[in-house]
Amino acid sequence: MSSSSSPATPDRYAVLGNPVAHSRSPFIHAAFAEATGERLVYERLLAPLDGFGATLRAFAAEGGRGCNVTVPFKLDVVALCARLGERARLAQAVNVVRFDPSDAGGWFGDNTDGVGLVNDIQGNAGVALSGARVLLVGAGGAAAGALGPLLDAAPAEVVVANRTPDKAVALCARHQALAGRQGVVLRATGLDRPGERFDVVVNASASSLEGAAVPVPASVLRAGALALDMMYGPAATGFLRWAAGHGGQPRDGLGMLVEQAAEAFRLWRGVRPATAPVLAALRQQLAREAVAT
Repeated sequence: MSSSSSPATPDRYAVLGNPVAHSRSPFIHAAFAEATGERLVYERLLAPLDGFGATLRAFAAEGGRGCNVTVPFKLDVVALCARLGERARLAQAVNVVRFDPSDAGGWFGDNTDGVGLVNDIQGNAGVALSGARVLLVGAGGAAAGALGPLLDAAPAEVVVANRTPDKAVALCARHQALAGRQGVVLRATGLDRPGERFDVVVNASASSLEGAAVPVPASVLRAGALALDMMYGPAATGFLRWAAGHGGQPRDGLGMLVEQAAEAFRLWRGVRPATAPVLAALRQQLAREAVAT
């Protein structure tokens, strides 16, 4: 059930990150609010790299009801939450926080990135994960949020490839019990020899955001493999071209963004909005911007 601080004042939410000016989250949550009849405002907050905690506390003290957390703070926010959802506890990364003045338990942190990714892959892209071989590139906050829900979808194998193999090893170790329960082979590797012919390749590294080359060889793609970059817009262009040029099925992270936002909206407001109309509107918006530039 939804709630509001007063009949006259919409509840406040925000996305905190650095950078954050590019975020489409205000558009998404405004569309969700209109569709569900929820009264809220949603803004962008640029947090200094050395002042994320202070920015978050100030927003809560000013009456904010919750926030999304984006790069590079998804790992930092864990320590600020009094309670964590199971997904966030396993990932040790948080992308959504709920602060409720009536909740004596303190701030609640969760992670909706992974379920958003899985919903986009299976629901929007129509690619089944059950029994598939999946390569997850990266072992930072984005990959940590994705791994648990990917394992829950019961693929045959998930390989986590990272520039620093030890980080991938640690991430896999934290998820081995879940992998065992789901019957999934889970292993870590470096970027140079991640394996070949995967059914699904997910780029959760910072390579696209940094404008760097795709960090894995084209041999990771089987013909027709889904190749998804968590970035969207111009940042994802290089990866998408690489995937298409090597026989893959390219997909950006816009669907994941909308799907994870819907899960966050449900956490805050108690209702899950329809995602298809918002995703279609965002695709049209990006297409118009591409023409304009």
